Amino acid sequence: MRFKLLLAFVEDSKTDAVLDAAREAGATGATVINNARGQGLNQKTTFFGLTLEVQKDVLLFVVEEHLSRHILETIAEVGEFEQESGQGIAIQIDIEDAVGVAHQMERLTKVVEDEL
Repeated sequence: MRFKLLLAFVEDSKTDAVLDAAREAGATGATVINNARGQGLNQKTTFFGLTLEVQKDVLLFVVEEHLSRHILETIAEVGEFEQESGQGIAIQIDIEDAVGVAHQMERLTKVVEDEL
């Protein structure tokens, strides 16, 4: 079984909704890193020298490769990434090898067989 790493940079107000939707789409869990900052195409405005930014959370998902695209699209839809600039992004990266995922493999084997 092969896995992908999905990284999603999400507005903190949407983190719980994205996590719930990703789980419903097939993700078996996630790691959340709170209070990330970033800059996009357009810089945020300032108020007396303070940048007005919405905090982002970084969500990391290790998912089975056959489920990854569907989960990625679900994250983008719930996070409203395509609606307007600055809402967030999500990417997927191939995982060459992983340990500590044997419990996921047992559970996902049936799910992936049903998908194929």
